[in-house]
Amino acid sequence: MDYTLQVPNATSAGQLAVTSPYDGRHVGSVEIVDLAGVDHALKNATACFDDKNNWLPADRRINILRKMAVLMEENYQRIVDQAVAEGGKPVVDTRIEMDRAIDGILNCIECIRGNAGHEIPMRLNPASANRIAFTHKEPIGVVVAVSAFNHPINLIVHQIGPAIASGCPVIIKPASDTPLSAFLLADLFKQAGLPEGWCQAVMTDSNETAQALVTDQRVDFFSFIGSAKIGWMLKSKLSAGTRCALEHGGAAPVVIAEDADLDDIMPLLAKAGFYHAGQVCVSVQRIFAHHRIAREVAERLAELGNNMQVGDPADKNTDIGPLIRHRETDRIEQWVNEAVEEGAELISGGKRINDALYQSTVLFEPKEHSKVRQLEVFAPVVCVNSYTELDDAIHSANAVPYSFQAAVVSKNIDTAMYAFKHLNASAVMINDHTAFRVDWMPFAGLKQSGYGVGGIPYTFNEMQIEKLAVLRSTALGG
Repeated sequence: MDYTLQVPNATSAGQLAVTSPYDGRHVGSVEIVDLAGVDHALKNATACFDDKNNWLPADRRINILRKMAVLMEENYQRIVDQAVAEGGKPVVDTRIEMDRAIDGILNCIECIRGNAGHEIPMRLNPASANRIAFTHKEPIGVVVAVSAFNHPINLIVHQIGPAIASGCPVIIKPASDTPLSAFLLADLFKQAGLPEGWCQAVMTDSNETAQALVTDQRVDFFSFIGSAKIGWMLKSKLSAGTRCALEHGGAAPVVIAEDADLDDIMPLLAKAGFYHAGQVCVSVQRIFAHHRIAREVAERLAELGNNMQVGDPADKNTDIGPLIRHRETDRIEQWVNEAVEEGAELISGGKRINDALYQSTVLFEPKEHSKVRQLEVFAPVVCVNSYTELDDAIHSANAVPYSFQAAVVSKNIDTAMYAFKHLNASAVMINDHTAFRVDWMPFAGLKQSGYGVGGIPYTFNEMQIEKLAVLRSTALGG
Protein backbone atom coordinates (compact mmCIF):
# COMPACT_ATOMS: atom_id res chain seq x y z
CA MET A 1 0.00 0.00 0.00
CA ASP A 2 1.33 3.44 -0.95
CA TYR A 3 0.43 6.48 1.17
CA THR A 4 0.49 10.11 0.15
CA LEU A 5 1.49 13.07 2.31
CA GLN A 6 -0.74 13.66 5.34
CA VAL A 7 0.47 17.19 6.13
CA PRO A 8 -1.87 19.86 4.73
CA ASN A 9 -0.06 22.61 2.76
CA ALA A 10 3.24 20.68 2.69
CA THR A 11 5.13 19.43 -0.36
CA SER A 12 6.50 15.91 -0.63
CA ALA A 13 10.26 15.55 -0.26
CA GLY A 14 10.31 12.07 -1.77
CA GLN A 15 9.21 8.57 -0.93
CA LEU A 16 10.28 5.95 1.60
CA ALA A 17 10.01 2.41 0.26
CA VAL A 18 8.98 -0.21 2.82
CA THR A 19 10.16 -3.81 2.46
CA SER A 20 9.36 -7.04 4.26
CA PRO A 21 11.96 -8.02 6.88
CA TYR A 22 11.21 -11.66 6.02
CA ASP A 23 11.89 -11.79 2.28
CA GLY A 24 12.76 -8.24 1.24
CA ARG A 25 9.78 -7.78 -1.06
CA HIS A 26 8.30 -4.32 -1.55
CA VAL A 27 5.17 -3.90 0.59
CA GLY A 28 4.42 -0.20 0.23
CA SER A 29 5.69 3.35 0.50
CA VAL A 30 5.00 6.65 2.23
CA GLU A 31 5.80 10.18 1.17
CA ILE A 32 8.33 11.98 3.35
CA VAL A 33 8.76 15.55 4.53
CA ASP A 34 11.78 17.84 4.90
CA LEU A 35 12.27 20.73 7.33
CA ALA A 36 9.67 22.81 5.52
CA GLY A 37 7.19 19.94 5.79
CA VAL A 38 7.86 19.60 9.52
CA ASP A 39 7.19 23.32 9.92
CA HIS A 40 3.85 22.94 8.12
CA ALA A 41 2.90 20.01 10.35
CA LEU A 42 3.65 22.04 13.47
CA LYS A 43 1.79 25.07 12.11
CA ASN A 44 -1.26 22.91 11.40
CA ALA A 45 -1.23 21.34 14.86
CA THR A 46 -0.61 24.66 16.60
CA ALA A 47 -3.45 26.31 14.69
CA CYS A 48 -5.79 23.55 15.90
CA PHE A 49 -4.79 24.04 19.51
CA ASP A 50 -4.32 27.79 19.78
CA ASP A 51 -7.94 28.57 18.93
CA LYS A 52 -9.74 27.35 22.04
CA ASN A 53 -13.07 27.83 20.29
CA ASN A 54 -11.84 25.12 17.90
CA TRP A 55 -11.18 22.52 20.59
CA LEU A 56 -13.01 19.24 20.20
CA PRO A 57 -15.66 18.81 22.93
CA ALA A 58 -15.79 15.56 24.84
CA ASP A 59 -18.89 14.23 23.10
CA ARG A 60 -17.31 14.76 19.70
CA ARG A 61 -14.09 13.02 20.76
CA ILE A 62 -16.13 10.06 22.06
CA ASN A 63 -18.00 9.91 18.76
CA ILE A 64 -14.77 9.92 16.74
CA LEU A 65 -13.25 7.16 18.87
CA ARG A 66 -16.41 5.07 18.63
CA LYS A 67 -16.36 5.33 14.84
CA MET A 68 -12.64 4.56 14.84
CA ALA A 69 -13.23 1.30 16.70
CA VAL A 70 -15.87 0.35 14.13
CA LEU A 71 -13.57 1.23 11.21
CA MET A 72 -10.77 -0.86 12.72
CA GLU A 73 -13.13 -3.83 12.97
CA GLU A 74 -14.24 -3.31 9.35
CA ASN A 75 -10.62 -3.08 8.17
CA TYR A 76 -9.36 -5.79 10.54
CA GLN A 77 -7.72 -8.12 8.02
CA ARG A 78 -6.29 -5.28 5.96
CA ILE A 79 -4.56 -3.77 8.99
CA VAL A 80 -3.28 -7.14 10.20
CA ASP A 81 -1.93 -8.16 6.80
CA GLN A 82 -0.13 -4.85 6.37
CA ALA A 83 1.43 -5.00 9.85
CA VAL A 84 2.62 -8.58 9.28
CA ALA A 85 4.14 -7.61 5.93
CA GLU A 86 6.05 -4.58 7.18
CA GLY A 87 6.95 -5.69 10.72
CA GLY A 88 7.35 -9.46 10.54
CA LYS A 89 5.43 -10.33 13.68
CA PRO A 90 3.67 -13.69 13.12
CA VAL A 91 0.05 -13.32 12.09
CA VAL A 92 -1.28 -15.18 15.13
CA ASP A 93 0.36 -12.60 17.42
CA THR A 94 -0.53 -9.67 15.17
CA ARG A 95 -4.20 -10.60 15.48
CA ILE A 96 -3.82 -10.42 19.25
CA GLU A 97 -2.16 -7.03 18.85
CA MET A 98 -5.04 -5.87 16.67
CA ASP A 99 -7.62 -6.96 19.24
CA ARG A 100 -5.70 -5.07 21.91
CA ALA A 101 -5.57 -1.96 19.74
CA ILE A 102 -9.33 -1.93 19.19
CA ASP A 103 -9.87 -2.41 22.92
CA GLY A 104 -7.40 0.44 23.49
CA ILE A 105 -9.58 2.80 21.48
CA LEU A 106 -12.54 1.80 23.66
CA ASN A 107 -10.37 2.36 26.72
CA CYS A 108 -9.74 5.91 25.52
CA ILE A 109 -13.52 6.50 25.54
CA GLU A 110 -13.67 5.25 29.13
CA CYS A 111 -10.90 7.70 30.03
CA ILE A 112 -12.96 10.61 28.72
CA ARG A 113 -16.05 9.44 30.61
CA GLY A 114 -14.15 9.36 33.91
CA ASN A 115 -12.14 12.53 33.34
CA ALA A 116 -12.64 15.12 36.07
CA GLY A 117 -10.85 17.51 38.34
CA HIS A 118 -11.46 17.75 42.06
CA GLU A 119 -12.30 20.24 44.78
CA ILE A 120 -9.52 21.90 46.77
CA PRO A 121 -10.54 22.56 50.40
CA MET A 122 -11.11 26.21 51.23
CA ARG A 123 -12.62 28.17 54.14
CA LEU A 124 -10.24 26.44 56.52
CA ASN A 125 -8.67 29.64 57.87
CA PRO A 126 -9.10 33.42 57.51
CA ALA A 127 -6.95 33.49 54.36
CA SER A 128 -9.23 31.05 52.53
CA ALA A 129 -12.54 32.47 53.77
CA ASN A 130 -15.32 33.17 51.25
CA ARG A 131 -13.74 30.94 48.61
CA ILE A 132 -14.41 27.71 46.75
CA ALA A 133 -11.77 26.07 44.54
CA PHE A 134 -11.80 23.27 42.02
CA THR A 135 -9.66 21.92 39.20
CA HIS A 136 -10.58 21.31 35.59
CA LYS A 137 -8.76 19.10 33.06
CA GLU A 138 -7.56 20.62 29.78
CA PRO A 139 -5.36 19.28 26.95
CA ILE A 140 -1.68 20.03 27.37
CA GLY A 141 -1.14 21.11 23.76
CA VAL A 142 0.60 19.83 20.66
CA VAL A 143 1.82 16.23 21.00
CA VAL A 144 4.69 14.84 18.94
CA ALA A 145 4.95 11.06 19.16
CA VAL A 146 7.84 8.94 17.89
CA SER A 147 7.09 5.23 17.79
CA ALA A 148 8.85 1.86 17.53
CA PHE A 149 8.64 -0.92 14.96
CA ASN A 150 7.75 -3.93 17.08
CA HIS A 151 4.02 -3.32 17.64
CA PRO A 152 3.11 -1.10 14.69
CA ILE A 153 -0.64 -1.15 15.40
CA ASN A 154 -0.93 -1.08 19.17
CA LEU A 155 1.90 1.34 19.91
CA ILE A 156 0.40 3.85 17.49
CA VAL A 157 -2.95 3.50 19.24
CA HIS A 158 -1.20 4.02 22.60
CA GLN A 159 0.16 7.35 21.39
CA ILE A 160 -2.53 8.72 19.05
CA GLY A 161 -5.54 7.44 21.03
CA PRO A 162 -4.82 9.21 24.35
CA ALA A 163 -3.83 12.40 22.50
CA ILE A 164 -7.15 12.56 20.66
CA ALA A 165 -9.07 11.52 23.79
CA SER A 166 -7.44 14.29 25.82
CA GLY A 167 -8.07 16.87 23.09
CA CYS A 168 -4.51 17.30 21.83
CA PRO A 169 -3.50 17.63 18.18
CA VAL A 170 -0.90 14.92 17.48
CA ILE A 171 1.93 14.47 15.00
CA ILE A 172 3.03 10.82 14.84
CA LYS A 173 6.37 9.76 13.39
CA PRO A 174 6.44 5.95 13.17
CA ALA A 175 9.55 3.82 12.84
CA SER A 176 11.07 3.93 9.37
CA ASP A 177 10.76 0.12 9.15
CA THR A 178 7.01 0.11 9.84
CA PRO A 179 5.36 3.40 8.80
CA LEU A 180 2.45 1.91 6.84
CA SER A 181 0.32 0.98 9.85
CA ALA A 182 0.57 4.48 11.31
CA PHE A 183 -0.43 6.11 8.02
CA LEU A 184 -3.37 3.74 7.65
CA LEU A 185 -4.57 4.38 11.21
CA ALA A 186 -4.24 8.15 10.73
CA ASP A 187 -6.33 7.83 7.55
CA LEU A 188 -8.99 5.89 9.46
CA PHE A 189 -9.12 8.58 12.15
CA LYS A 190 -9.94 11.11 9.44
CA GLN A 191 -12.66 8.80 8.13
CA ALA A 192 -13.97 8.61 11.70
CA GLY A 193 -14.51 12.38 11.66
CA LEU A 194 -11.29 13.80 13.11
CA PRO A 195 -10.82 17.25 11.51
CA GLU A 196 -7.83 18.04 9.33
CA GLY A 197 -4.66 18.89 11.21
CA TRP A 198 -5.56 17.03 14.40
CA CYS A 199 -3.63 13.87 13.50
CA GLN A 200 -0.74 13.99 11.03
CA ALA A 201 1.46 10.98 10.30
CA VAL A 202 4.87 12.04 9.03
CA MET A 203 8.07 10.38 7.90
CA THR A 204 11.11 12.65 7.73
CA ASP A 205 13.89 12.76 5.17
CA SER A 206 16.61 12.48 7.83
CA ASN A 207 17.28 12.05 11.53
CA GLU A 208 18.15 15.74 11.68
CA THR A 209 14.69 16.65 10.39
CA ALA A 210 13.09 14.30 12.93
CA GLN A 211 15.09 15.93 15.71
CA ALA A 212 13.97 19.38 14.53
CA LEU A 213 10.36 18.21 14.80
CA VAL A 214 10.77 16.84 18.30
CA THR A 215 12.77 19.74 19.73
CA ASP A 216 10.68 22.59 18.29
CA GLN A 217 9.38 25.06 20.86
CA ARG A 218 5.81 24.53 19.61
CA VAL A 219 5.83 20.98 20.99
CA ASP A 220 4.08 20.71 24.37
CA PHE A 221 4.41 16.96 24.94
CA PHE A 222 6.86 14.45 23.48
CA SER A 223 5.99 10.74 23.54
CA PHE A 224 8.80 8.36 22.62
CA ILE A 225 8.87 4.57 22.29
CA GLY A 226 12.14 3.07 21.10
CA SER A 227 15.89 2.99 21.63
CA ALA A 228 17.19 4.27 24.97
CA LYS A 229 20.17 5.90 23.30
CA ILE A 230 17.95 7.96 20.99
CA GLY A 231 15.25 8.64 23.59
CA TRP A 232 17.56 10.04 26.23
CA MET A 233 19.42 12.10 23.62
CA LEU A 234 16.18 13.67 22.37
CA LYS A 235 15.01 14.38 25.93
CA SER A 236 18.22 16.32 26.54
CA LYS A 237 17.45 18.54 23.55
CA LEU A 238 13.76 19.27 24.18
CA SER A 239 12.63 22.88 24.17
CA ALA A 240 12.14 24.48 27.60
CA GLY A 241 8.71 23.55 28.92
CA THR A 242 8.16 20.46 26.76
CA ARG A 243 7.03 17.56 28.91
CA CYS A 244 7.79 14.02 27.85
CA ALA A 245 7.41 10.30 28.40
CA LEU A 246 10.03 7.78 27.28
CA GLU A 247 9.51 4.05 26.92
CA HIS A 248 12.68 2.09 26.23
CA GLY A 249 13.60 -1.50 26.98
CA GLY A 250 15.36 -3.70 29.46
CA ALA A 251 16.81 -7.12 30.16
CA ALA A 252 13.86 -8.64 31.95
CA PRO A 253 14.77 -11.06 34.80
CA VAL A 254 12.85 -14.06 36.12
CA VAL A 255 13.73 -15.63 39.47
CA ILE A 256 12.58 -19.26 39.75
CA ALA A 257 12.50 -20.81 43.22
CA GLU A 258 13.11 -24.51 43.84
CA ASP A 259 9.42 -25.09 44.60
CA ALA A 260 8.21 -23.60 41.29
CA ASP A 261 5.60 -25.43 39.21
CA LEU A 262 7.67 -25.87 36.05
CA ASP A 263 4.88 -27.58 34.15
CA ASP A 264 2.81 -24.43 34.58
CA ILE A 265 5.42 -21.72 34.06
CA MET A 266 7.77 -23.04 31.38
CA PRO A 267 5.38 -22.66 28.38
CA LEU A 268 4.71 -19.08 29.48
CA LEU A 269 8.42 -18.28 29.75
CA ALA A 270 9.15 -19.85 26.37
CA LYS A 271 6.41 -17.82 24.70
CA ALA A 272 7.52 -14.60 26.39
CA GLY A 273 11.16 -15.20 25.52
CA PHE A 274 10.82 -16.17 21.88
CA TYR A 275 7.62 -14.53 20.61
CA HIS A 276 8.13 -11.88 17.91
CA ALA A 277 11.72 -13.17 17.79
CA GLY A 278 12.29 -11.67 21.24
CA GLN A 279 11.73 -8.14 19.93
CA VAL A 280 9.65 -6.98 22.89
CA CYS A 281 10.87 -4.50 25.50
CA VAL A 282 9.92 -6.80 28.40
CA SER A 283 10.74 -10.18 26.80
CA VAL A 284 12.03 -12.84 29.16
CA GLN A 285 15.81 -12.51 28.77
CA ARG A 286 17.54 -13.57 32.00
CA ILE A 287 16.31 -16.50 34.09
CA PHE A 288 17.85 -17.18 37.51
CA ALA A 289 16.80 -20.66 38.65
CA HIS A 290 17.63 -22.50 41.87
CA HIS A 291 20.70 -24.69 41.29
CA ARG A 292 18.74 -27.91 41.86
CA ILE A 293 16.43 -27.17 38.92
CA ALA A 294 18.46 -24.76 36.75
CA ARG A 295 19.58 -27.27 34.13
CA GLU A 296 16.08 -28.72 33.91
CA VAL A 297 14.75 -25.19 33.34
CA ALA A 298 17.28 -24.61 30.55
CA GLU A 299 16.60 -27.95 28.87
CA ARG A 300 12.82 -27.56 29.07
CA LEU A 301 13.08 -24.06 27.65
CA ALA A 302 15.26 -25.33 24.82
CA GLU A 303 12.81 -28.11 23.99
CA LEU A 304 9.88 -25.70 23.91
CA GLY A 305 11.85 -23.32 21.70
CA ASN A 306 12.92 -26.10 19.35
CA ASN A 307 9.27 -27.03 18.87
CA MET A 308 8.39 -23.52 17.72
CA GLN A 309 8.16 -23.00 13.97
CA VAL A 310 10.46 -20.31 12.60
CA GLY A 311 9.63 -18.78 9.25
CA ASP A 312 7.11 -16.81 7.22
CA PRO A 313 5.16 -14.49 9.56
CA ALA A 314 2.11 -14.70 7.28
CA ASP A 315 1.88 -18.47 7.92
CA LYS A 316 -0.65 -19.16 10.69
CA ASN A 317 1.64 -21.92 12.04
CA THR A 318 4.69 -19.67 12.47
CA ASP A 319 5.71 -18.93 16.06
CA ILE A 320 8.92 -16.98 15.43
CA GLY A 321 9.31 -14.58 12.54
CA PRO A 322 12.23 -12.49 11.28
CA LEU A 323 14.39 -9.97 13.02
CA ILE A 324 13.53 -6.50 11.78
CA ARG A 325 16.86 -5.91 9.99
CA HIS A 326 19.65 -8.16 8.74
CA ARG A 327 22.22 -6.28 10.81
CA GLU A 328 20.30 -7.39 13.91
CA THR A 329 20.86 -11.00 12.89
CA ASP A 330 24.58 -10.23 12.56
CA ARG A 331 24.62 -8.58 16.00
CA ILE A 332 22.88 -11.46 17.75
CA GLU A 333 25.11 -14.03 16.11
CA GLN A 334 28.13 -12.10 17.38
CA TRP A 335 26.75 -11.72 20.92
CA VAL A 336 25.88 -15.42 21.24
CA ASN A 337 29.28 -16.49 19.88
CA GLU A 338 30.98 -14.16 22.36
CA ALA A 339 28.98 -15.58 25.26
CA VAL A 340 29.99 -19.14 24.30
CA GLU A 341 33.63 -18.13 23.96
CA GLU A 342 33.40 -16.58 27.43
CA GLY A 343 32.19 -19.88 28.91
CA ALA A 344 28.43 -20.13 28.39
CA GLU A 345 27.02 -23.51 27.42
CA LEU A 346 24.90 -23.48 24.28
CA ILE A 347 21.86 -25.61 25.12
CA SER A 348 19.98 -24.95 21.89
CA GLY A 349 20.01 -22.77 18.79
CA GLY A 350 22.85 -20.35 18.39
CA LYS A 351 22.77 -20.17 14.60
CA ARG A 352 21.15 -18.06 11.94
CA ILE A 353 18.76 -19.78 9.57
CA ASN A 354 19.27 -17.04 7.01
CA ASP A 355 19.85 -13.29 7.04
CA ALA A 356 16.37 -12.67 8.47
CA LEU A 357 15.77 -15.63 10.79
CA TYR A 358 17.60 -16.76 13.91
CA GLN A 359 17.03 -19.94 15.89
CA SER A 360 15.46 -19.84 19.34
CA THR A 361 18.51 -19.97 21.60
CA VAL A 362 19.13 -20.95 25.22
CA LEU A 363 22.43 -20.18 26.92
CA PHE A 364 23.32 -21.83 30.24
CA GLU A 365 25.52 -20.04 32.77
CA PRO A 366 26.70 -17.09 30.64
CA LYS A 367 29.13 -14.86 32.52
CA GLU A 368 27.77 -11.79 34.29
CA HIS A 369 29.81 -9.44 32.08
CA SER A 370 28.55 -11.00 28.83
CA LYS A 371 26.54 -8.72 26.53
CA VAL A 372 23.64 -11.19 26.60
CA ARG A 373 23.30 -10.58 30.33
CA GLN A 374 24.18 -6.90 30.52
CA LEU A 375 22.42 -5.43 27.50
CA GLU A 376 18.99 -5.74 25.95
CA VAL A 377 19.20 -8.69 23.55
CA PHE A 378 15.98 -7.97 21.58
CA ALA A 379 16.22 -11.36 19.88
CA PRO A 380 15.07 -14.96 20.54
CA VAL A 381 17.86 -15.56 23.07
CA VAL A 382 17.30 -16.47 26.74
CA CYS A 383 19.99 -16.88 29.40
CA VAL A 384 19.60 -19.32 32.30
CA ASN A 385 21.86 -19.03 35.35
CA SER A 386 21.79 -20.99 38.58
CA TYR A 387 21.77 -19.63 42.12
CA THR A 388 22.01 -21.05 45.62
CA GLU A 389 20.71 -18.21 47.79
CA LEU A 390 17.72 -16.08 46.81
CA ASP A 391 19.60 -12.88 47.61
CA ASP A 392 22.27 -13.85 45.08
CA ALA A 393 19.62 -14.28 42.38
CA ILE A 394 18.09 -10.92 43.18
CA HIS A 395 21.51 -9.26 43.21
CA SER A 396 22.25 -10.69 39.75
CA ALA A 397 18.80 -9.70 38.47
CA ASN A 398 19.41 -6.14 39.63
CA ALA A 399 22.97 -5.90 38.27
CA VAL A 400 22.01 -4.07 35.05
CA PRO A 401 21.30 -0.40 34.28
CA TYR A 402 17.65 -1.19 33.45
CA SER A 403 14.54 -1.50 35.56
CA PHE A 404 11.26 -2.46 33.91
CA GLN A 405 9.16 -5.59 34.45
CA ALA A 406 10.47 -8.63 36.33
CA ALA A 407 9.02 -11.93 37.55
CA VAL A 408 9.32 -14.42 40.40
CA VAL A 409 8.05 -18.00 40.34
CA SER A 410 7.32 -19.73 43.65
CA LYS A 411 4.52 -21.48 45.55
CA ASN A 412 5.70 -19.77 48.75
CA ILE A 413 4.03 -16.40 49.38
CA ASP A 414 6.94 -15.21 51.52
CA THR A 415 9.46 -15.98 48.78
CA ALA A 416 7.30 -14.16 46.25
CA MET A 417 6.81 -11.13 48.46
CA TYR A 418 10.50 -10.98 49.35
CA ALA A 419 11.40 -10.93 45.65
CA PHE A 420 8.67 -8.37 44.98
CA LYS A 421 10.21 -6.08 47.57
CA HIS A 422 13.85 -6.47 46.52
CA LEU A 423 13.76 -6.73 42.72
CA ASN A 424 14.50 -3.48 40.90
CA ALA A 425 11.40 -3.20 38.74
CA SER A 426 8.35 -1.05 38.17
CA ALA A 427 6.24 -4.22 38.07
CA VAL A 428 6.86 -7.73 39.37
CA MET A 429 4.83 -10.60 37.95
CA ILE A 430 4.28 -13.43 40.42
CA ASN A 431 4.00 -16.89 38.84
CA ASP A 432 3.77 -15.26 35.44
CA HIS A 433 6.10 -14.07 32.68
CA THR A 434 7.70 -10.63 32.41
CA ALA A 435 5.92 -9.71 29.17
CA PHE A 436 2.43 -9.74 30.70
CA ARG A 437 0.54 -6.55 30.01
CA VAL A 438 -2.95 -5.23 29.70
CA ASP A 439 -3.24 -1.77 28.23
CA TRP A 440 -5.01 -0.09 31.16
CA MET A 441 -2.30 -0.94 33.69
CA PRO A 442 0.72 1.30 34.39
CA PHE A 443 3.71 0.43 32.20
CA ALA A 444 6.83 2.25 33.30
CA GLY A 445 10.53 1.90 32.69
CA LEU A 446 12.81 3.08 35.50
CA LYS A 447 16.52 3.90 35.47
CA GLN A 448 17.68 3.68 31.83
CA SER A 449 14.47 1.89 30.81
CA GLY A 450 12.37 5.02 30.55
CA TYR A 451 10.75 8.09 32.03
CA GLY A 452 7.12 8.63 32.98
CA VAL A 453 4.31 6.11 33.03
CA GLY A 454 2.68 4.49 30.00
CA GLY A 455 -0.60 2.65 29.73
CA ILE A 456 -3.57 4.32 28.07
CA PRO A 457 -5.19 5.97 31.15
CA TYR A 458 -1.80 7.15 32.41
CA THR A 459 -0.76 8.59 29.05
CA PHE A 460 -4.18 10.24 28.82
CA ASN A 461 -3.55 11.99 32.14
CA GLU A 462 -0.01 12.98 31.14
CA MET A 463 -1.38 14.73 28.06
CA GLN A 464 -3.53 17.07 30.16
CA ILE A 465 -3.07 19.86 32.64
CA GLU A 466 -5.18 20.38 35.73
CA LYS A 467 -6.22 24.04 35.80
CA LEU A 468 -7.27 25.53 39.14
CA ALA A 469 -10.23 27.89 39.54
CA VAL A 470 -10.64 29.85 42.80
CA LEU A 471 -13.97 31.65 43.21
CA ARG A 472 -14.47 34.28 45.91
CA SER A 473 -17.97 35.14 47.13
CA THR A 474 -19.07 36.57 50.46
CA ALA A 475 -22.15 34.35 50.12
CA LEU A 476 -19.91 31.37 50.84
CA GLY A 477 -19.03 32.61 54.30
CA GLY A 478 -15.95 31.81 56.32
